[in-house]
Amino acid sequence: MSATGSAQPRLERLKEILAVLADLGHAEQILDWDARVSMPHAGAKARADVAATLAEFSHRRFVTDEVGELLEQLTAEEDPDTADGALVRVTQREWDRERKIPSDLAGEMAQASGVGVAAWDEAKLSSDFAIFRPHLERQLELKHRYLACFPEADDPYDVLLDEYEEGLTTAQVEEVFGRLKGELVELVERHRDDAVADLKGPFPIAAQREAGRLVLEAFGWDPRSWRLDETPHPFASKPGAGDIRLTTHTDERDITSLFSTMHEFGHGVYEFDIDRSFARTPLGEGTSSAIHESQSRTWENLVGRSAGFWRWFYPQLQGLLPEALGGVDESSFVRAVSAVRPGLIRGDADEVTYGLHIILRFELERELLAGTVEVHDLPDVWNARMREYLSVDVPDDAHGVLQDMHWSAGLFGYFPTYQLGNVISVQIWRRAVDELGDLEEQFARGEFTVLREWLREQIYRHGSRYAPPELLRRVTGSGIDPEPYLEYLHAKFA
Repeated sequence: MSATGSAQPRLERLKEILAVLADLGHAEQILDWDARVSMPHAGAKARADVAATLAEFSHRRFVTDEVGELLEQLTAEEDPDTADGALVRVTQREWDRERKIPSDLAGEMAQASGVGVAAWDEAKLSSDFAIFRPHLERQLELKHRYLACFPEADDPYDVLLDEYEEGLTTAQVEEVFGRLKGELVELVERHRDDAVADLKGPFPIAAQREAGRLVLEAFGWDPRSWRLDETPHPFASKPGAGDIRLTTHTDERDITSLFSTMHEFGHGVYEFDIDRSFARTPLGEGTSSAIHESQSRTWENLVGRSAGFWRWFYPQLQGLLPEALGGVDESSFVRAVSAVRPGLIRGDADEVTYGLHIILRFELERELLAGTVEVHDLPDVWNARMREYLSVDVPDDAHGVLQDMHWSAGLFGYFPTYQLGNVISVQIWRRAVDELGDLEEQFARGEFTVLREWLREQIYRHGSRYAPPELLRRVTGSGIDPEPYLEYLHAKFA
């Protein structure tokens, strides 16, 4: 029998195991989506127990000797340049990491996430950090146990980054953020006193939802495969192929829901356009958090805050919100939704101040893990850092340390990928403009298919076939480079 013939049964056996694990992951995502969208608050403890059982069971099934032996044989047999070779590489990487972690710890982390998010909901609603404090302390305890499984790491934070961004190191993040921080602070100060009129509400929720629907339809929303729901903290989810779930948060005091809807569309379209042959395998998801964020920020900012987009959509939005926007001309509106305005909330931040919100969180995560900032001091440190970086005073915990849910779910190492996504988005955008021409004119006609198809071909369809640095080089010809992003900001906010 040929080498290929002998390898095929092993490859099929591996895919059988991975398909079962993907199905379990599908169930976990449905449970998580339901918990964050529709589950009664009192169900959190029971749901967390179910999540823990699933997580521990899945972990035990994955880290078996059988999977390890299959991977060892297939690594020698499969061409790394093929999709099957990529599947073996990605699975081997996951198996090597998960093998170091006890299955009961995987279950404990899932359980702590479920009850932690519920506690965060309650704490934020009450604006009381004390409610959340023991859950954050629990998450840090679990993270230290998790990091102890990787004693070989040069920097413990590298282990956390590697969960979301393959091969990324803390030193690389520090280099990029170090380049950005001074420039961002300078831009904030330069534009702090810009005269930009506020948009006055109220903005009726029904009209905002209709606006979001119109934009999604223009972008390529498919009602047979997509849905949009309300949640306190917007997110996107793909439990399985053909099942894209976006969420947004709508408030009649502002129109930020439109931008969060476009942001989550960027995540959803990436997952939707992955090659369906990768379904039920580790290749059937985006390759990394930063690449994912590059796409959510592309659709939110590079498309959704462009002048061309608003030449097309502003008349429609005015028609939906005549009392609030009838007397506001298009140029004034575009300035208002793009202006540099130092504020409290990361999710509502403009394109300049957003990066400083992320740098603050990156610094605090490292300090919390190192013990140089204690959990009980976190609100005060947060507030002082916000005053230092953005010159804003935090009025309460809900608008400060409790605004994001990430730490309640144990997502340490995730925040840096948001700002790296901003950087990468402009790198990819430049290549798109080079190849596609004047995208602004297409947007002004309500045409977004050319951009979407280019992104599908260059990024989306590949799923996790290529490691993030390789994918970025294939598309842009370089690694992560903050210079195009800084040039974009300086040009836009000149």
